[in-house]
Amino acid sequence: MKMSTNQTTDDQASSQVHNGSIADTDTPSMHIRQLSPVMAAEVIGLDLRHPFDEQTRQVIHKAFLDYQVLVFRDQNLSKAEQIAFTGQFGQLEEHRSRNLGDAEFPLVHVVNNLGADGQPNGKLKSTAWHTDKSFRPAPAMATILHAVMLPPDGGDTCFANMYDAYEALSAAQKSQIDNVRVVHSWPMSRENANHAMSEEETKANPPMSHALARVHPETGRRCLYLGIHAAYLEDVDFERGRARIIELEAHATQPQFVYRHRWQQGDLLMWDNRCLLHRADANFDVAHFPRVMHRTCLVGTPTEGQRIARAPLR
Repeated sequence: MKMSTNQTTDDQASSQVHNGSIADTDTPSMHIRQLSPVMAAEVIGLDLRHPFDEQTRQVIHKAFLDYQVLVFRDQNLSKAEQIAFTGQFGQLEEHRSRNLGDAEFPLVHVVNNLGADGQPNGKLKSTAWHTDKSFRPAPAMATILHAVMLPPDGGDTCFANMYDAYEALSAAQKSQIDNVRVVHSWPMSRENANHAMSEEETKANPPMSHALARVHPETGRRCLYLGIHAAYLEDVDFERGRARIIELEAHATQPQFVYRHRWQQGDLLMWDNRCLLHRADANFDVAHFPRVMHRTCLVGTPTEGQRIARAPLR
């Protein structure tokens, strides 16, 4: 299946002036301004340490659906305050054992490139395209990531718009995938190619079957559901299905679908896992400069027809 090859660069896509149908939003307490024609808006004027009234919460939730990525500027939240902010939009997600926070705040995953001695160790995780917790019975709705310590430059987070990637396919290409199911699996994730799963981890994370072109439960729009946890296509030869997943992901992460976020101190991002892929970019000296983020996630709902997957065909 040949994909679209119309190319722009990340920087070009990120710097274009918005001329689409979504207007910037002003209220007495905040200003919401689109950052890119691809997705993303910054929210200025709110102090997230204080709870929202219902009208403000609804404005933020609508902006979240409209723009997919919200960037709250100039924030300085403690772990407890980030948990409180996150909880205004749903139920917080528990993390896997290896990503648990400290004993006091287990729901806050500290994302960093630090070793046991507290110094940069040269390793940056999550650099492959993925959507958070897609292997769960109720995949994550949203992720909230708060910048605590940043390198002087780089350490960007990139996002790919799966609405746009699906809509860019031809009618024939869409018809080839609209009834196909993709299996997202933690034990079989490409992220874990060199990591042996324990029996407990495997039992706790059975492979999940999803629509490859899923329907967003709130907007009703179709989008591709891909990423590194997408292990195989159900009822398709394993190798052929894996090749199709990789081909679709290459299409979906072309620069015209990508927004690159260049972090500023105090940024807090909230993004929609249901229609985006994301990845961290190691475009800084990972062995020299620390990059520390606090991450919380919101539980979502099962995708349409989600169930435990059938075994791969080999």
